Amino acid sequence: MLATIVTFWAEGINLKTLLIACGALAKETKELVDKYQWRVDLKALPALHHMTPLKITADLDAMLTQLRANYERVIVVYGECGATGIDAVLAKHKVVRISGPHCYEMYAGTAQFDQMMAEEPGTFFLTDWLLRAYEKAVLGGLGLDKHPQLASLYFANYRRLVYLSQEPTEKLLAKARAIAEAMGWEFEHRPVRYGELETRLVTLMNGRD
Repeated sequence: MLATIVTFWAEGINLKTLLIACGALAKETKELVDKYQWRVDLKALPALHHMTPLKITADLDAMLTQLRANYERVIVVYGECGATGIDAVLAKHKVVRISGPHCYEMYAGTAQFDQMMAEEPGTFFLTDWLLRAYEKAVLGGLGLDKHPQLASLYFANYRRLVYLSQEPTEKLLAKARAIAEAMGWEFEHRPVRYGELETRLVTLMNGRD
């Protein structure tokens, strides 16, 4: 779990701020904190909770119950992430989250993401985090490491892999291409960096909805 303990100043007002990030966004959130020299506490929940998504809301609720009273402001760096009920938890504790349904849309931006889905609904997305954690998060998380024959059922309607990269390396690019080739998918690389994750988080940190 990531954490830094300092205080954020906004528009001359001392606001003690907590960021709670999805583990899949924690590295990039920390990089944005450093880039803008925000003084905040940063904590993260395990990214692999996405394999059992009700753990997201349960652990988020528990963390907010424990910490909410210590902060004037809390910003949650999560998307809707499916039918998790995350927004009900946020309303309960009177905190906000970055807008967007999931990290793929945040990184690509609404217009680009909608265009990609309109072009090919059967698109599988990878980010830097998901690519690095592919064996554990995808193969292990879906049981494909033990039952590889299930891949044809899980991914029967997929036709394309799009790698939405933050800091691509030759090793990551080669891995993404190899996954696409192994699955028989078209491969596309889009270097989006932080995308709308950055602009939306900056907006919230500046006190604007």
